[in-house]
Amino acid sequence: MRTRQPTTLDDQRISVRTKLAAAWTSLMFLYAYVDILAFFRPGVVDDILVGVVWEFDISQTLMIVFLALMALPILMVVLSMTLPARANRITNIVVASIQVPFAAFNVVGESWRYFYGLGVALELVVLVLILRYAWTWPRQP
Repeated sequence: MRTRQPTTLDDQRISVRTKLAAAWTSLMFLYAYVDILAFFRPGVVDDILVGVVWEFDISQTLMIVFLALMALPILMVVLSMTLPARANRITNIVVASIQVPFAAFNVVGESWRYFYGLGVALELVVLVLILRYAWTWPRQP
């Protein structure tokens, strides 16, 4: 009877670009799912039906702000895969740094602190990964 030799899995190196694009995609999903799951909070849909989101009146301006906030991680997926290395690194550091306060804003003044706290914590973990990947981008000798 033949015994199988143990094999080592091929652990291929993942490029920084791919890691960044995957992290931005994850962040986008976290943003979207926190917002989608928030619809299940009592009263949220009723407020939306009368034209209010959180404390803000629903308006074209508010929708543009929401779209712009979601567009940043969406665009960063593409930019992380296409920008030249130096511009890519700088863009990821700047945009991820700007996203940190926006992520933290979601927990301010909320009565559902555990739900939003978990969402913000997960978003911050992903943003820290983005900052780390970009900051430690390998250099050529």
